[in-house]
Amino acid sequence: MVPTVFATGFVLFDGPRRAMVPAILGITSTLAPTLGPSVGGWITDVADWRWLFFINLIPGVAITVILPLLGKVDEAQPQMLKRIDWLHVGSLAVFLGGLQYMLEEGPRHEWFNDIGVASAAWLSFVGGVVFFERSLFSTVPVLKLTPFRRPTFAMACVLNLVIGFGLYSATYLTPVFLGRVRGFSSLQIGGTVFVTGLTMAFAAPIAARLSTRVDGRYVIGVGFSLFALGLWMFSAITPQWGFWELFAPQAVRGFAILLCIVPAVGMALNGVAPSELRYASGLFNLMRNLGGAIGIAVVNTWLQDFGRMHAASLGAQMGEHAATGQAVVSGLAAYARQFTPDAGYALSLAQAQMARIVGREATTLAFADTYRLMAWAFLAALVIVPFCRPAPTNAPPPPEH
Repeated sequence: MVPTVFATGFVLFDGPRRAMVPAILGITSTLAPTLGPSVGGWITDVADWRWLFFINLIPGVAITVILPLLGKVDEAQPQMLKRIDWLHVGSLAVFLGGLQYMLEEGPRHEWFNDIGVASAAWLSFVGGVVFFERSLFSTVPVLKLTPFRRPTFAMACVLNLVIGFGLYSATYLTPVFLGRVRGFSSLQIGGTVFVTGLTMAFAAPIAARLSTRVDGRYVIGVGFSLFALGLWMFSAITPQWGFWELFAPQAVRGFAILLCIVPAVGMALNGVAPSELRYASGLFNLMRNLGGAIGIAVVNTWLQDFGRMHAASLGAQMGEHAATGQAVVSGLAAYARQFTPDAGYALSLAQAQMARIVGREATTLAFADTYRLMAWAFLAALVIVPFCRPAPTNAPPPPEH
């Protein structure tokens, strides 16, 4: 759906109005996943988590009915169903479906040690080989790879991969921290992460105006730098962070994301021949979603690995300062004795509480390390930006061959 929307926007408009398409579609395509945790938290709190799925039925049915009546973009060609390369369709589904399953389930099942994850990876590999073979040699391919002949398009796709990595991973990490470390309810989490969507709304007109007046490389350079700054601010996180401590990092990240996406869309789709626009839009948007899937899998792995590393380090430090640790446990046990006469039970409660404190601190340090690595990824991507030469918005598309 998303690639179709972007391709349609670039077909319907040209000149100055086309310059607004990346801004408008960038806002709508990123505001939804950013506001998702806020709306989802409210729905979960007042109703039930199942309504997260049911809530989409009414607008989905409405769009299905209204779009054929009002969305006059082109005419349907049912005869194409007879010529379509169904092997190409099937291989694409197996390739992306297997990859998505592997990335989502891998972190919690120790990756290829699980037969399901390993099988999905193998199916994805086979589907990918068939998909690329059909993309190159099929007479009627579902998706052509020819847009990658433009160096700017290829580099814009790499930048979009990084954008997806940061957008979806950061949107995922903050609610996980608030739930796992702070113990916030769904409604509290939704109210806290709402800041990102709010600042995105303020950034939207700025990003739209800059996209028509300034070289996109400058805009995306500022956007990536601000996004990296926001992630770096998160790296100072402590177990006591709540709404106000998270306000500034979320605001910086929310303001930055549209400065990243809007120029990236323009770099990728401006100057693309009309016959290849749908393929370019599909590949470009695929890269952002793929970046999100990879990002969530990677940050989950980082959290697990860094958490174990910090827990071991804290345990070793407690061993080196055993007297201090024993004093803390004794103090907790003495406090627990106020509520139970059993000294052994009070001691076990104190030890359990100490373990929870160590686990909380190790988890928080893991979040800090993860945010720091994400910031470095955005700074590293800045190396590509100077080489992206965006096509002029008003330039005619290249001739068809």
